[in-house]
Amino acid sequence: MTAHSRRRPSLLLLLRIYLVAVAVPALLRLRLSRASLFFEPRRLGAAADDEHERELVRAVDWVMTSGWPLVRPGCLTRGFTLLYFLRRAGIDVELLFGVGEVDGQTEAHCWLVRDGEPYVESTDPRLRFRAVCRLARGATLPVG
Repeated sequence: MTAHSRRRPSLLLLLRIYLVAVAVPALLRLRLSRASLFFEPRRLGAAADDEHERELVRAVDWVMTSGWPLVRPGCLTRGFTLLYFLRRAGIDVELLFGVGEVDGQTEAHCWLVRDGEPYVESTDPRLRFRAVCRLARGATLPVG
């Protein structure tokens, strides 16, 4: 990997990510269909190149691990923050919400999907969770 391909995200980008991540819990107090308007870009740009896309994912993950106590850990904050930045970078992703049983307990999880496949997940969430709702571009839809 070249030095250019591992450049550090700018301080401005990290600050923007931090602000969105901090705002996610407050936004989710709204009805999902209303909150989703915040995550929709007003206009679509050209799709980001692969390196910019990887930089966004790395930067969001860095903010998620270093932003405590103001950045809440978990899939909701990560998923909505990634959704916000990736969609603005022209990357077509959806956010799926699922329910499943983990160690005998009912659990919920959300994850990004790109081209019909889980995106930037360490393990395939479809193995443990059944999708029940998705936040697609411009709509909140049941999965059926």
